[in-house]
Amino acid sequence: MPVYGGNEYINVNTDEKGGRPQHIRGVVCDVKNCVYHDGDSFCTASRIAVGPTYATNSRDTVCATFRERTL
Repeated sequence: MPVYGGNEYINVNTDEKGGRPQHIRGVVCDVKNCVYHDGDSFCTASRIAVGPTYATNSRDTVCATFRERTL
């Protein structure tokens, strides 16, 4: 499972040199306390999962990829 530990990102998209995490194109995220939030409203996770399967509208959905950033 992807995690954030201290000052390092694990299992996130990074540039070709393995440096700064790269965002997923087309995915906008406003959850600033998520470990995958890049500070500019983009997601840096290697993939995202949205559910649950029984959702019938956007209010029913959640981002299962969300992991709270702890300081």
